[in-house]
Amino acid sequence: MPTLLEQKVTRQNLPALLDGDLEFHGASSSYASHSLHAFAAKFPPQLPRLFIEQLTDPGDIVLDPMVGSGTTVVEAHLLGRRGIGVDIDPLALLIGKVKTTALSSRMALEAGQRVLQRAAPLLADQKQITRFLQDLTDENRKFIDYWFTPDTQRDLAALILAIEEEGGQARDFLHLVFSSIIITKSGGVSLARDLAHSRPHLDQNKTPRNALDQYRSRLLKSAKALDELDLHHNGIEMKHGDCRRLPVEADSVHLIVTSPPYANAIDYMRAHKFSLVWLGQSLSFLSKLRNEYIGSEQVSALSHVSLPPTTTVTISTLESRDARKAKILRKYFADMRAAMSEMCRVLKPGRAAIIVVGSSTMRGLKIETATCLAELGVDLGFNLMGIRERRLDRNRRMMPARFQNNGQSLIEQRMHEEHVIAFLKP
Repeated sequence: MPTLLEQKVTRQNLPALLDGDLEFHGASSSYASHSLHAFAAKFPPQLPRLFIEQLTDPGDIVLDPMVGSGTTVVEAHLLGRRGIGVDIDPLALLIGKVKTTALSSRMALEAGQRVLQRAAPLLADQKQITRFLQDLTDENRKFIDYWFTPDTQRDLAALILAIEEEGGQARDFLHLVFSSIIITKSGGVSLARDLAHSRPHLDQNKTPRNALDQYRSRLLKSAKALDELDLHHNGIEMKHGDCRRLPVEADSVHLIVTSPPYANAIDYMRAHKFSLVWLGQSLSFLSKLRNEYIGSEQVSALSHVSLPPTTTVTISTLESRDARKAKILRKYFADMRAAMSEMCRVLKPGRAAIIVVGSSTMRGLKIETATCLAELGVDLGFNLMGIRERRLDRNRRMMPARFQNNGQSLIEQRMHEEHVIAFLKP
């Protein structure tokens, strides 16, 4: 149990932190390993850093139960805290693991150079490459044929085969560099555009960049980024798991900082499968996994749990406009109720949970997600310490871009603000 002094300090700090600058416009977000891989809707690293610095001590446990791009656990690593990142998404887990793994830039660079050296003879001979592509499942092969030119397929196959010959802790890093040349903010080696925003669109007129050149370039940048990590701090755990059933002990966590998917969520798997199919995952498995994500359209038993009044009214109002969308929204809040219940379970008494989330618009109805989640938290036993709006930097939150001037699309109705919700466990 926290001492009375610790509880008092937390209760005093939280409102003051919420009243401070939470926008961080103009601040760099590409230091350390944060820029290793593109990821849609990342929050700025300064946001979790602020709460980690002020609400924990070195050695304390910081949890992100929906770790996404790993921003919270990277900051925990940089600040000497122990960190736990949990996610259901295979690419998110890979990103978080590599971003917090003690690997020297020299070792990373040497491993990558060996990959490029091995790729050259593979491309010259072609036999192993042909066998690799022929061994793909029919659905994976159809997907790859649709999104990647034959030349790019051969280059990527050569890189993957060369990476698989590399052992040790560098392999995950090499896989992430590989993924980063496919899922990019611009350019990239596929025929897709807007992959980094999780909104892939086929562009038959696009000239894909050379995969080997891109790998070489990303290797140099990524290896250099590792220099800012503490090679002697190995206090980060990345766990495959569901935030609704956390693989974490009760009353063990000193701070939670997380940014869950929004209602009517970004479909992360739409982009992530572009690299995951090359890393050995089948499309059928990824499709099944996608249905398990918070905010997915797959209705589950959780969708019928009891929800508090404001949330229920919001769902009912949407139901009068679109019954199907209302079911999706109900599932989202049911999922978030389960996730927040787990957050309450694993958090130590007297400790804080910080949830960063944005509103959504569904059928013209603005969904006040922060208000609903605050209500859910109080219903679960949290003390609500406050809600603070923060304006988004339009060009840096990496929300999906708009296309074809479609003013009715969800992409057009992009967010301009989000909310920081602070809870305290009694």
